[in-house]
Amino acid sequence: MAQISNSNDPAVLGEETGHVRLLTLNKPHQLNVISPETVRLLAGYLENWEKDDNVQLILLKGAGRAYSAGGDLRVFYEGKKSKDSCLEVVYSFYWLCYHIHSFKKTQVALVNGIAMGGGAALMVPMNFSVVTEKMVFATPEAGIGFHTDCGFSYIHSRLPGYLGEYLALTGARLNGKELVALGLATHFVPSEKLSELEKQLVSFNKGDKDQVKSLIEQVSSEAQIDADSILNKQVVIDECFSKDSVEEILQAFEAASTREGNAWMASVLKGLKKSSPTGLKITLRSVREARSQTLAECLKREFRLTINILRSMISDDVYEGIRALTIDKDNSPKWDPPSLDKVDDKDLDKVFSPYDAHLELQIPETEECRWDGKYEKSAYSTSK
Repeated sequence: MAQISNSNDPAVLGEETGHVRLLTLNKPHQLNVISPETVRLLAGYLENWEKDDNVQLILLKGAGRAYSAGGDLRVFYEGKKSKDSCLEVVYSFYWLCYHIHSFKKTQVALVNGIAMGGGAALMVPMNFSVVTEKMVFATPEAGIGFHTDCGFSYIHSRLPGYLGEYLALTGARLNGKELVALGLATHFVPSEKLSELEKQLVSFNKGDKDQVKSLIEQVSSEAQIDADSILNKQVVIDECFSKDSVEEILQAFEAASTREGNAWMASVLKGLKKSSPTGLKITLRSVREARSQTLAECLKREFRLTINILRSMISDDVYEGIRALTIDKDNSPKWDPPSLDKVDDKDLDKVFSPYDAHLELQIPETEECRWDGKYEKSAYSTSK
């Protein structure tokens, strides 16, 4: 039966069955984008269920053809009219990302469609992330003047070789089998079997990880990637994306594209040249810094970057990128600065500069204080 929702439906539905809890991202007509309401509801459910001894297993899925297409870009765009109007949702979601990575109960993501950017942050960290042939993954933020966020600077920096830099800078898409092969998902299940798997997990009514894994494996298939998969092009990706700067990466990639067998690179190169120079430079530096940082340190840096970008500290590119992509949809952004050589390294230093300790994202440091650090208790809220 088709799922029907309207604007009055909650962004997230929570259902309880025995020891199992099911979360459904519930804005299918908006591709389940992450809104302030989404973050508030998810955080409330997850905190309550982690603390509830009766809860053993959490399932998360998306209504309609998307799991989640990521952050609500229109919220960001409208937020330009009022300084820091998006600060609460950014703070709250990055804080929630940490708790999803470190959640104490067994989590299973059932992903049967699009999962991009922040939407994929609700999938990749789960104990089990089940994907289908309808899966489409990407982190395309750099192209619109933003950066790879929601913990993905940390995740991408730990991928083989320099594939993380490639995915972050190009916004390249991966399918379900590629995600499993790469370790960003745990199981590939044909879409026609996903509903039955959900029913079996609910009936199982336990959170034992080994037994949950065994249940999923009963319906999963081998993730055999296609011959032309980007994962089979690791050598040339490492050759190019290991370079120290975006300019050097582009130069190496363009040179490699002229070699026999590399015709696929032409469209990627075209996309890179159309992307925000500021977004590309911030993203590369962010992923490189992440290589030597913890998840908490990465989320704190990503929080600073996001707030500084939304404050137009060195560029308005993120608003121009959103305008061209989703508002006017002319796909003709006018970047400022217009080219990589015009992006000043000293300006980049400003965007990356640490905040005073009380203005940083407050990640809990001990288990006893695990759910402390919420926005409502932060310096941003109390200073209003």
